[in-house]
Amino acid sequence: MSQEQHGTVAVIGNPTSDKGRGAKIDAKVIALLEAAGARHGFGVIDLTGTSFDDSLARARAETDRYGYLVVVGGDGMIALGANAVGNSGKPLGIVAIGSGNDFARGLRLPIDRVDVAVDGIVGAIVRGSHLDVDMGHVVSLPGGRAVEPSTGAEIDGAAGEAPIDRYYAGMLSCGLDSSINDRANHSHMPNGTLRYLSAVLVELTRLRSYGYHVRVTPVDGEVEEMDIVTPLLTVANSRHIGGGLQVSPYSLFADGQLDLIWLNHMPSLPECAEAVSKAYGDRLLSCRVFGWRRIREIEITRAGEGDEPPVFMADGEYVGHLPVRVTACDRALRVLVPPAVAAEEARRTDRDVEAMLRRDGRDPATGAFTER
Repeated sequence: MSQEQHGTVAVIGNPTSDKGRGAKIDAKVIALLEAAGARHGFGVIDLTGTSFDDSLARARAETDRYGYLVVVGGDGMIALGANAVGNSGKPLGIVAIGSGNDFARGLRLPIDRVDVAVDGIVGAIVRGSHLDVDMGHVVSLPGGRAVEPSTGAEIDGAAGEAPIDRYYAGMLSCGLDSSINDRANHSHMPNGTLRYLSAVLVELTRLRSYGYHVRVTPVDGEVEEMDIVTPLLTVANSRHIGGGLQVSPYSLFADGQLDLIWLNHMPSLPECAEAVSKAYGDRLLSCRVFGWRRIREIEITRAGEGDEPPVFMADGEYVGHLPVRVTACDRALRVLVPPAVAAEEARRTDRDVEAMLRRDGRDPATGAFTER
């Protein structure tokens, strides 16, 4: 076979992750892909930069050199990949070895198994197997500003000089969920799931009510506006966050919609305990303390009451400050997956989600709880 048959695979890793262990894993992935490329007719190039922004810039600048992009790491690397090849039709391959791996988990891709992940990517390239999934698109409204994605540091230190224009594949975290992610990012625990669980338990003792004004465009019906004073506000595309917490169990990857999830009020200790006990299954939104709506677009600004929301995050990376507009992008990201994974996700339909909603006592049309 000639290399023209399958083109070129670009690889972006995170060599500074896990105290330098990331560089060794990146090298292993490249070696495995080069060996497979010799057999199946594709080349391999390394586009890893010195930072998130540098790697993203290189991926965009070199787009004519490759037909596939493979990212090595956790959800932050998927954020990089989504922003590099989203809306382009170029497939994204995922070697999931980060602390959270929530997007990969939702797609049932291998986690912390480099050889298996690379084999799956190669098989998907050779067979032309992929899944087209939705993304969320976040842009600044007047006054909103971006921060440095890896650290959350202010850019230029001036409001309005760094507009937000970011895609995400998993979740946009705007309150408690962002604080949990931030704490987990700075944790020294070796296990990703333990980092997030520990962060959850700490942040639940420090709950604050943040003030949001939202303008929601639902799937059906008229635009709605309301103030939400809440510890948590999430705009989800995928189901998991925090190393396996199933915060958005009703989410589908390819329905052209996003899921808005929030806490209706400051939860009591028993309500917190119930939520934690259900978070690692698919029953979290059966807790009546949570609100849920299926949406196509949302504008999030500051409400007149409530605390100032923290820096919000997406896919484990820092994004910026309110106000913003978030829009669902229908099947905008092509992901390399084995045929069995593509078939499994295709079997999960709106009908299955409606059954879950009824099981949890929610009206499928409005998301409100029905009387029991």
